[in-house]
Amino acid sequence: MPHAVSAIEPPPVTPRLYALVPCAGHGERAGTAGPKQYEALANGTVVGHTLAALSQVSRLHRILVVLSPTDAQFEVRVPGFDGWIARCGGATRAASVAAGLQELSDRGASATDWVLVHDAARCLIRAQWVDALIEACLGDAVGGLLALPVADTLKREDAARVSATVDRARMWQAQTPQMFRLGLLSDALRSADQRGIPVTDEASAIEAKGHAPLLVRGDLENFKVTFPPDFELAERLLRTR
Repeated sequence: MPHAVSAIEPPPVTPRLYALVPCAGHGERAGTAGPKQYEALANGTVVGHTLAALSQVSRLHRILVVLSPTDAQFEVRVPGFDGWIARCGGATRAASVAAGLQELSDRGASATDWVLVHDAARCLIRAQWVDALIEACLGDAVGGLLALPVADTLKREDAARVSATVDRARMWQAQTPQMFRLGLLSDALRSADQRGIPVTDEASAIEAKGHAPLLVRGDLENFKVTFPPDFELAERLLRTR
């Protein structure tokens, strides 16, 4: 009897890792004349330092920057960037990230590829912190994020007065990057939008789908430049490197 011919299975495909940097906001709290990501900082710009650090992460296949459709500054303010650019940003961070995920899919990324979403204004990010996140999440079923345990006592405010002290036990402050599979994150953002659930970061969308992202300890220097004094602190820290 002839031997049955077994189907030849293709070799397993190793998921790729992409960085997605939403860069379509204006940063009203920063008190800058224009978008804060383009503010001059330590011989560069805020987002320029961010992208330079991400470019040092060897395991990232590509970096995609999501800009506002009307952005006319990026190429001037960040010369020499050799990653991908898409002018498809939306009115909110979640909308910009969702549009960026679709752009990655259109450029060949698969649903099982990993996407590390990072704030353009976290310009003190270091490659080793990103590598630590990747190492922790690659074998995880959900994914995770850089974060720090809350050290200070937390107060809830009402009319500029303390209304309550919040128990800080097991409380963490979320940072970025936040690393999830493209398909899972796309579905989570779409579901949150349809259900009217506010999404302040990618992890909150994943949580709303019933998943528990992994917390990976970050660093105090990985703060988001948000208020006017943050620029001076970021400048000092960058100049010490």
